[in-house]
Amino acid sequence: MEETIEARLQQFIQSKGLRNTPQRNAIVEAIFSTDDHFTADDLWDRVRKTQSSSSRATVYRTISLLVEAGLLHEIDLGDDQKTYDPNFVDSPAHNHLVCIDCGKVVEFEDAHIQLMNDCAARRLGFRPEKQSLKIEACCEKLRLHGRCENLISARVQGKRLPKQR
Repeated sequence: MEETIEARLQQFIQSKGLRNTPQRNAIVEAIFSTDDHFTADDLWDRVRKTQSSSSRATVYRTISLLVEAGLLHEIDLGDDQKTYDPNFVDSPAHNHLVCIDCGKVVEFEDAHIQLMNDCAARRLGFRPEKQSLKIEACCEKLRLHGRCENLISARVQGKRLPKQR
């Protein structure tokens, strides 16, 4: 975990009058040890596999705390559940492309999109604070070859896939 994240979290915890706990630290480490998006249940599964004695309630409270601190963002990837993205601290203007066939999520940044959003907001009398763009797309591998490793992997892992349209 980056020192800036850890320092910001410690400052936020102190400002809320909370104390630092080993359980919360284990959860935070599990979140920021990877760049992967996750649901609360995904995180709970990860935390249970560690030596942490954290409860499911502590996982949910820690997620809420990190969202409130601006260290974790709740995003809508279209799967009817809350998904969390730990990558906004390093890349606050990144966007997501979501494959509606296999559920793969690809992050990307584009200065043109950021400029367009900025111009549109200002033209309408607003000052942009943050942006979020989600593009839903069909998997080219599946369309061209009838097979997609991401779809197979998702099914093997038992992940919920986006609803077909």
